[in-house]
Amino acid sequence: MFTGIIKKISTVEKISLENESLFVEIGKPKGWKVWLGQSIAINGVCSTVKKINKNSFVVEYMPETIKKTTVGEYVKNTLVNLETSLKLSDLLDGHLVQGHVDTTGKILEIKKVKESILLKIKIPVAFMRFVADKGSVAIDGISLTVVETGKDWLTVSLVSFTLENTNLGSIKVGNKVNIETDVLAKYLAKLMK
Repeated sequence: MFTGIIKKISTVEKISLENESLFVEIGKPKGWKVWLGQSIAINGVCSTVKKINKNSFVVEYMPETIKKTTVGEYVKNTLVNLETSLKLSDLLDGHLVQGHVDTTGKILEIKKVKESILLKIKIPVAFMRFVADKGSVAIDGISLTVVETGKDWLTVSLVSFTLENTNLGSIKVGNKVNIETDVLAKYLAKLMK
């Protein structure tokens, strides 16, 4: 479980595909303690540390994760958001994020509005029922508030801190991002069926 509050940005160091599994080596942030089996959200994808090197760690992704997220598009030096898992004693500064990405979205528009940046993101219509105006959504693992919604899109507003401390500071129109809708909305929808 995570909060969507990004702790560090890092880069993809190496990628390899073996027996349909993708192995991704991520640069270890200075001062970070990483252990085998640890859960780290990488661009919002809950990832298990499989191997630790001096300055990096390796995670493995199965075909289902490759299909549903942006991990299959990683190349060397791709910027990634990192968040360590939530401890029960931690503050919940964002919202409850599982690290179970629902789908990917495509950046349709990037617009400056006063001191912030407004992102318009297209997502599959099937997931819009879990997205509410002023509700929560995780974009590449970042807990954000939904500003507005349409039939197959949503907007989020980014303040300067988010732009400076996450990979969204370098996002471009046409880029794909990982989307995790609000877990509470998913459970409510399931209960109401």
